[in-house]
Amino acid sequence: MPESAILNTIPHAVLILGEDGGIEEANSAAEIFFDAGLSVLRRTRLADLVAFGSPLLALVEQVRRSHASINEYNIDLGIPRAQHERLVDVYCSPVADTPDALLLILQQRNMAKMIERQLTHRAAARSVSGLASVLAHEIKNPLSGIRGAAQLLEMTQDDEGRSWTQLICTETDRIRDLVDRMEVFGDERPFPKEPVNIHSVLDHVQRLAQNGFAESVVFECNFDPSLPPLAGERDRLIQAFLNLTKNAAEAIGPARTDGRIILSSAFRPGVYLTLPGTQSRVSLPLMISIEDNGPGIPDEMRGNLFDPFVTTKSAGSGLGLALVAKIVHDHGGVIEFDSERGKTVFRLLMPFHANGDATHANPDGGQL
Repeated sequence: MPESAILNTIPHAVLILGEDGGIEEANSAAEIFFDAGLSVLRRTRLADLVAFGSPLLALVEQVRRSHASINEYNIDLGIPRAQHERLVDVYCSPVADTPDALLLILQQRNMAKMIERQLTHRAAARSVSGLASVLAHEIKNPLSGIRGAAQLLEMTQDDEGRSWTQLICTETDRIRDLVDRMEVFGDERPFPKEPVNIHSVLDHVQRLAQNGFAESVVFECNFDPSLPPLAGERDRLIQAFLNLTKNAAEAIGPARTDGRIILSSAFRPGVYLTLPGTQSRVSLPLMISIEDNGPGIPDEMRGNLFDPFVTTKSAGSGLGLALVAKIVHDHGGVIEFDSERGKTVFRLLMPFHANGDATHANPDGGQL
């Protein structure tokens, strides 16, 4: 097997550095990490990719002087083009039988943080589930009585009085609709999962969007047609991706003529999630992303974006992304996002369907 093919099977960014710090070889993960093709990287020095004085450069020089391997954790690369910190775990080692060549492996810390945040999202969803049950019992029944009384009063009122009773009916209907939406979070019943073609789901979502709320937005699709189906329920997945696409279109806004939404799918090996309370590790090799060129998510909202009632919309309820997170979790997946000015990407990592089992555990897989 060619050396390049072996490097490309590694899910972390791998660079082979020459004597002057120039990049002699890089794998596919490194191309994605640095957002540059292999031909460009081969004409680039490591010092040109990271900020002046980056601790990564000092680590590489230490390995070059000592001829000994080094592991360092939680290093901020300080990439100039990045709008946020890029934390990585670093492994650097001399290459055997190749004088002055160094092997450099960069593993993003974002994934570990992402898995951590999934537990927070699930805890928030459980809180909403309990609240929804209380609301359904303690609020919806009295609301019906209030609305009925208002309708009876309306028959005995003049025009001004009827306007007030109609206002009561309108507001009780609005509260009832909100409770109905929250009741979805209280539904913890298992649902049957079948093989679902994710590209069929995304095509359907795109058609709905372009014929409705995103008619002024240009869609791009970057699909890997070789991907097998995932295990899930088609209607719920459509609801999740429709919510994400609607958010993207609303972030761009109807006034812009250069709005763009990119729907992508890809195979990303090497990602495993340990199920809470078990020793099983579930492979999440299917990545689906929704990218828009809107203004980005405000910094103060990023830590709680999937929590209920958190929204950037003046008329939003803040339940859309919380519902998306619940649907993804119910399918055994995780969801995360990156956002900077002019670019926001939501990424979903999902399990493939394997012999009718939605959670295909790999006991030999690594855990992030």
